[in-house]
Amino acid sequence: MTVHKEELGSGAHEAADGYVPSRRRLDRERHRRARARRATAIGAFSTLVTAVVLYLVVVNAPGWPRTKETFFDAGYAREAFPKVLEGLWLNVRLLLICGVAVLVLGMLIAVARTLRGPVFFPLRFLAAAYTDFFRGLPLIINLMIVVLGVPALRLQGVTVDPVLLGGTALTLTYSAYVAEVFRAGIESVHPSQRAAARSLGLSNRQALRYVVLPQAVRRQVPPLLNDLVSLQKDTGLVSIGGAVDAVRAADIIVGRSLNYTPYIVAGLVFVALTIPMTRFTDWVTARMDRRQAQGGTA
Repeated sequence: MTVHKEELGSGAHEAADGYVPSRRRLDRERHRRARARRATAIGAFSTLVTAVVLYLVVVNAPGWPRTKETFFDAGYAREAFPKVLEGLWLNVRLLLICGVAVLVLGMLIAVARTLRGPVFFPLRFLAAAYTDFFRGLPLIINLMIVVLGVPALRLQGVTVDPVLLGGTALTLTYSAYVAEVFRAGIESVHPSQRAAARSLGLSNRQALRYVVLPQAVRRQVPPLLNDLVSLQKDTGLVSIGGAVDAVRAADIIVGRSLNYTPYIVAGLVFVALTIPMTRFTDWVTARMDRRQAQGGTA
């Protein structure tokens, strides 16, 4: 049977020595490139038109001059930017320290909720009560109680540092959310995995540590990253206790000038910090979805 070169697959073409692409294949590839360029040009043109329309609508609105003066003053933006960046370092440190504490405490609570046997009922009950309470308690109220209420007790040996107290409140709240994420991952592992580990001579603790938890953590990476993104934004709430972070640095300038541009600067800085983590979370989620679609391990 005779097979024309233009009908061969790409793999056969690439394998053949001295292969010269057929005119049909060159035409197809040229058409695909032209279509991709056309789609890119159309997308860029439509984006430009949309941006121009939005700009014209905004700048021609009746209240735009006053809005620009109040929220987009270049002078106050230049004044606020370095101070906001200096305060942002506190937010970053809180994210790193609280993030580790949240993951550790959340994992311990999740494991406590999944322990089997009647002897562990008190631990399961306390872990469930903890997650129910702190997931239901608004974060801002938790921060007010810890950051403002604890110093009012005047307890000897208890810190009154708003940064430490704010970090504690953030850890208490977010560990409850992360514990539920870990618990969902643990319970998603099929019981046969634990049974197989036990049949190989592993104890319950070893099966949990070496078989169940690694699979549970891998499956829950995207929601865990989403919780860390939320934690990153909520570190700005520690400013209610007087800690000079990015939000408080902007608030000081606003209180003196009665111009709200520093808030816009602080908000944009948080957005710029959050976007890379959000895109990384999307990339991890898409990668895991592709692996599952191909039959790989989650």
